[in-house]
Amino acid sequence: MFTIFPAILEAPVRESLLGRAIAERLLEVRIHDLRTWSTDHHRSVDDEAYGGGPGMVLKPEPIFAAVESLDPDRGRVLLLSPAGRRLEQSLVRELAGEEHLTLVCGRYEGVDERVIEGLPAEEVSIGDYVLAGGEVPALVVIEAVTRLIPGVIGKEESHERDSFAEPGMLDHPHFTRPAVFRGMAVPEVLRSGDHGAVERWRREAAREKTFRNRPDLAG
Repeated sequence: MFTIFPAILEAPVRESLLGRAIAERLLEVRIHDLRTWSTDHHRSVDDEAYGGGPGMVLKPEPIFAAVESLDPDRGRVLLLSPAGRRLEQSLVRELAGEEHLTLVCGRYEGVDERVIEGLPAEEVSIGDYVLAGGEVPALVVIEAVTRLIPGVIGKEESHERDSFAEPGMLDHPHFTRPAVFRGMAVPEVLRSGDHGAVERWRREAAREKTFRNRPDLAG
């Protein structure tokens, strides 16, 4: 993973599920400072855009040199960008099947287009909004992919019931103790011990939640 702000990424990859997976050697995450591949004494990695306009653009030279330094193990190269393909569970499953992934975190006004054409790099977006850079989206990609690596989640069936595990369907509502909280009761069927009835309730509740929260999926 290449970034000009490695500190943004270093702490999150040591925590929780991701940190445990790395500690157990189920995956390896390497974070590189893109400025390492800069060739001037200012360690600059950006420049003004041709044609004018506000903001700076990440230069192609350090990105090409950085990514090519990983050969032959660069794998698929992903550029985190709001202009990219939407990250959906189908793409996450695709990426989880790869042996190597190289993530490039965009910054400023964007990245020289020749990075996308020449490496080549696939643009990936986590949603239709703009962040300050690609570091947070890169963490989203890593965590989503990591959950699908065998052995990372204790019970493999956990992610089989996730939202989007079934295309166009959100996860069903969840409840735990107490049975009644501030006048709100856990549905009786979930306390019935009837596994068939519970499963039917969950499927119907998932369908209702999808229509309520994401009608675009249900449509």
